[in-house]
This record gives sequence, C-alpha cells and structure tokens, in this order.
Amino acid sequence: MVSSKDVAKRAGVSQSTVSRVMNDPLKVSKIARESVLHAMEELNYRPNSVARSLVNKKTKSIALISGPLHNPFFVETTTSIVNSAKQHGYHTNVHFENFGDNMSLYKDVLSHQFDGLILSSIFYKDPIYEELKKLDVHFVMFNRKHQSGGHYVEIDNIAAGRLAAEHLLKLGHRDIAWIGGDLKTSTFHGRHKGYLDAVTEQGIQIPEHFIQVNDTTRVEVHRAIESMLARKQRPTAIFAATDSIAIFILDYLHEKGYSVPDDISLIGMDNIEWSSHHSFQLTTVGHDGPKNLGQLAIEHLMDLMNSEKKEEEINITVEPKVFVRKTTKEL
Repeated sequence: MVSSKDVAKRAGVSQSTVSRVMNDPLKVSKIARESVLHAMEELNYRPNSVARSLVNKKTKSIALISGPLHNPFFVETTTSIVNSAKQHGYHTNVHFENFGDNMSLYKDVLSHQFDGLILSSIFYKDPIYEELKKLDVHFVMFNRKHQSGGHYVEIDNIAAGRLAAEHLLKLGHRDIAWIGGDLKTSTFHGRHKGYLDAVTEQGIQIPEHFIQVNDTTRVEVHRAIESMLARKQRPTAIFAATDSIAIFILDYLHEKGYSVPDDISLIGMDNIEWSSHHSFQLTTVGHDGPKNLGQLAIEHLMDLMNSEKKEEEINITVEPKVFVRKTTKEL
C-alpha cells in the first residue's frame, strides 16, 4: 500500500510537507505543492481523510447556515462561499433557513463536527449566539449580525433604507410603501428604519397598511401587495426590502395589469445579478464591489482559521449605493 512516505520520496520533499499539502495547502509553496500532487497522482495515492481528521482533530469542512433558498441573494452568496472554501481545501455543509424554525436548524447543524462556521440565519437578539460562542470553532456572520457584535460582514442597512426612500422622494413620491421580512433581523430592521426616518423627516404620515412584514416567500409577498392595493389609499411607489421581494411584487403587478413604473414605481435591495436582467431592469440599492458579502465573509473566516495570532473582532460594514434602472420614474 502506498504511504505518504512514498509520496514524499517521489516528490523529493519531507513527509511533513506532504502532510501540509493535504491539510493546509496554502502554507506550502506552489512548486512544492505541485510536486506533491503530481507524485500522489503518479502513485495513485488516496489519503485517508477520516484518519487524518481524527489525528489532527480537523474535518477540513465548514458549516454554512444560509438564509432562505427562495431568495437569489443567498443562492449567489452560497455559490461564492462553497467555491472559495473549496479553493482553500475545505468542504462546505450547507443548511438553509426554515422560516420560524431556527432553533431546529441550529440543533441539526451543531450535532455535526466542523472546523468553522459561516452564517446569515441569525436574529439580532438571537439566544443561539451564546451557544455559538461556546464552540471551539471560529464563526463569521454575513448580511445579518447580532447585537453582541462578534465577527460580521454586512451592508449599512439603515443607510440603504434611507437611500431607497430618498430616491423615491426625489422623484416626487409621497405615498411610499415598504414590504419586507422579520424586523427581528438586523437587515430588515435597518432597512425599515432607514426608510421610516427618510419619509417621516419630510412630514409624511405613513398609513398602517403601507408597511407589510411577511416571511418573504412568493405567496406571502403576493398576499401583502394584494392587501395593500385593496385599500382606498394606494402607494405610488414601493420599497421592497430585498430584490427577491421586488421581483415577486413585479410579477404580481404585471399579472394584475399594472405597469411598472407608470402606475407604481418599485425599488429593491441587494443588487443581485438578476436585478440587471433585461426582463427586470430593477432599480435597487446594493454594495458596489467585486465581491459579495458571502465571499468577503468566507475569506475572513479562512484568515481566522489559519491564523495562530489572537484575532481582533472583524466588523465590516460596506457602503450602499443606488443602481438606477427602469422600475422607478418621476411622478
């Protein structure tokens, strides 16, 4: 049977170098790494990953707890996280949020072993945070954060909500509605607050039915917009707190014969890839950078996991901007 000692001899390196290539490849020079990988291929060497994890107490895996799969934002960030982790030699166990059942989700995730955790499914005052702190692994939050701090990467949600509302106000809109998810999350709480601050500062009274909170699924978003439009006072513009919600609203409005933006202006939030699709051309607010929040978060998680120094708290808040397209117009 071929051993790591045989691989080391063929590659002309030490056995410890072979071990590092298998367990922490980024700490090995490109030349040495390629020599080892070539020798492994020539000798048809297949390391016993289970045995390695028992010896090193490492699984070479991370756990991802993502927001709901019906939101393309989480599809995009999950793809970035899985791909980036793979480049670092880690497998990703992906878990998606079930609305209203976070504790069951965490119970399942925490029953498995992993070397690091990256998560977006957490409430601002979530009691699970204290349990996560007790784990002997690093964890980074993205998109959402906890009131206690910790490592997180987010967009400035309050500023984003304000930007969305101010964009509509500058276009002459006064009847501006908001549709979003659970205000117990930092994302929706911040986006709602920014919207509310910008509108009320103009002395505008917001009717109760202009603010709709739901579970962000297509069915519930359709119910929310249907309820809103059934009232005598209708909005001339809507701020959807995610692009996913905005697309669901757009679908409903088109089905019912409304013209966007001629009848109702619509602005989303997140600037997902779909928002610039020619079928949507959705005006939205988002992060103007080459890397999404998931990719930024996984890179920082890898830095934490590979660093031997005592790390400082990672608190990254990126600035938002408005991407003006074709779903908003002057009143």
